[in-house]
Amino acid sequence: MEAVAEGLWGLADQHENQGEMGKAIKCLEAICQSQVSFLPIVEVKTRLRVATLLLKHSNNVNHAKAHLERAQLLLKSIPSCFELKCRAFSLLSQCYHLVGAIPSQKQILNKGLELTATSGDGFTGRLWFCNFNSQIANALIIEGDYKGSITALEHGYICATKMCYQELQMFFATSILHVHLMQWSDVSLVEGAVKRCNMLWESFSPEKGQQCLGLLFYNEMLHIFYLLRVCDYKSAAQHVDRVDAAMKSDLERTQHIREIKKEIDSVNLSLSRPDLGYRDRSALSEKLRRLEEQLSSFTGVSSTGKESIEPAYFGNVKRAFGDKLELAPPPIDGEWLPKGAIYALVDLSVVVFSRPKGLFRECGKRIQSGIQTIQEELKKLGIDDVVKEVDLQHSAIWMAGVYLMLLMQFLENKVAVDLTRSEFVEAQMALVEMRNWYLRFPTILQACQSIIEMLRGQYAHAMGCYNEAAFHFVEASKMTESKSMKAMYQIYAAVAYICIDDAESSSNALDLIGPVYSIMDSFVGVREKTSVLFAYGLLLMRQDNLQEARLRLASGLQITHNFIGSLQLVSQYLTALGNLALALRDAGQAREILRSSLTLAKKLYDIPTQIWVLSNLTSLYQQLGEEGNEMENQEYQKRKVEDLQRRIGEACMSPHHFELIDKVKLEAHQLSELDIKRVTAGRSMTVDLDIPESVGLYTRAPMPASNRLMDLDFGRLGRHKN
Repeated sequence: MEAVAEGLWGLADQHENQGEMGKAIKCLEAICQSQVSFLPIVEVKTRLRVATLLLKHSNNVNHAKAHLERAQLLLKSIPSCFELKCRAFSLLSQCYHLVGAIPSQKQILNKGLELTATSGDGFTGRLWFCNFNSQIANALIIEGDYKGSITALEHGYICATKMCYQELQMFFATSILHVHLMQWSDVSLVEGAVKRCNMLWESFSPEKGQQCLGLLFYNEMLHIFYLLRVCDYKSAAQHVDRVDAAMKSDLERTQHIREIKKEIDSVNLSLSRPDLGYRDRSALSEKLRRLEEQLSSFTGVSSTGKESIEPAYFGNVKRAFGDKLELAPPPIDGEWLPKGAIYALVDLSVVVFSRPKGLFRECGKRIQSGIQTIQEELKKLGIDDVVKEVDLQHSAIWMAGVYLMLLMQFLENKVAVDLTRSEFVEAQMALVEMRNWYLRFPTILQACQSIIEMLRGQYAHAMGCYNEAAFHFVEASKMTESKSMKAMYQIYAAVAYICIDDAESSSNALDLIGPVYSIMDSFVGVREKTSVLFAYGLLLMRQDNLQEARLRLASGLQITHNFIGSLQLVSQYLTALGNLALALRDAGQAREILRSSLTLAKKLYDIPTQIWVLSNLTSLYQQLGEEGNEMENQEYQKRKVEDLQRRIGEACMSPHHFELIDKVKLEAHQLSELDIKRVTAGRSMTVDLDIPESVGLYTRAPMPASNRLMDLDFGRLGRHKN
């Protein structure tokens, strides 16, 4: 019977190489379903292979799980077969993970750890020990057990250190850093994790660093998240440049591999011709040999090479060779995110750094590129224009969540860019798209509810609807559990109240600013501090407490310049300080400051801030009696005001305008308790991408210079958990 099994295995190989997975699985299942008994070891190997094919090429996780559970029962009667037992435990763990059966996953992984404990200290046993600890860490994160997750990862790290295995050490070190970034309970622990990653990465040779591309992206992106959290933008920029260069290099390499494969296919087609002469066949065979050598040098395998049996394909979407950025060697053989998600994340990071500098053309390219990548990946998951959350297969929920969260981040940045440039109709469309995605996937995108509400406030503020803006900002603050985001939304609401410009609204603004101001030094980084100092300075200006306002604004400007570097926020700080200098009759300083602010506002295409500056310059020229400059400035200001009013008018004509500003908070249809459990069970530690964002506030254009309160652009870290 062993010969029959060998024959069916060989036939399955042929079908698999031809891409006929259904036929390959039928060949293998013929062994499992045979009425004539095969040796248990033959059936075990066959079931493992069937499960692997199902996990790689289908959504039939339950079918794969059934094969693996049967294989596990058979393995109990076999005294040896350590490798097969570990492989069965690992694959079965992945099945339980995909169906959201976390307790069963932990149970099977603990059995795996018990098995490795009896295998001695061999190299293979240690590798499997690392595999099981990494999977346990991920399962514990889903349950919110950060401490337990770090303990499991530390066990893996210690084992990798004993093995003197650099790549494995780096895998566990970066994973530990990731968990610390998600929890952020102790700054010293986070800093220690960062230092350990730096020390390990610096021990890699440049060649090894380039070979470990998955680790490179993972380590660099985690450093970006950390540095943005602590507002070290200058250091973070270096890491953004590094991942961007690595992405471009890998894209070129991937394109070259595609071209070689295309040429190999062409040569094979020519070689299949029966009338080909001996000389031509020899020449083509030699050409094929050279091409396959080139391919092997790029990929490490030949054009007929086999991949690892371990699936590690998130969302069960089959991807071509090279689409997987491995973090660790087999049998761990996993990935942080698929290559498409990593590339989108790199584009998003470039957007986040380019937008405050006013590099909107680059932002537009990257936003378009990122959204296109995400849409292609969503289609592979079966998500089109009508699919809703309840329609998703459980195994696709986690990966769908990753791509949908990334999509919302890109759209949020698009809204921010469009509002900064007063492209209000474009901002409307992006915001409506965000709302529609949320209404279709309310549980997966639950963290986006407050962000959408906040952006509705941004849009209302840009339209001059300050009561509506304040409403949406206050509602947004109620929707988030994040201390940072809640503080930012309260500051936005305070500015909206200041713009209403009456006694009650000023009192409301003070009630919102006061609590944040009192704890502004307790936040990680200085983002909230610069924001509240700006808002408080504006409120003090309204209260005619000019000297105190000047102190707060000067302090905030210095912090913004030293740490955040947002040109838009710097421009707004300068405009407010120019306004103060004008009110204090310091014409020389007012002229210098306002000209600098106007230069920045023009660079950013920020029409509202330009109008604010121009109105202050008009008042300055009136003070100085410079009629020529005054007339010229007023004419330029008039053109800008007309342009802004035209843009606002176009937006108001849209049917979406009143939907967005209406004082009704965004709420989605509530899923049943069973559906909610099904969706939330599919989440993983890596869904929390912790991506930084930056958003702005907008106010009316035509108002007296002393009352002009414009366009805040506060950097914010868009955390989805706190």
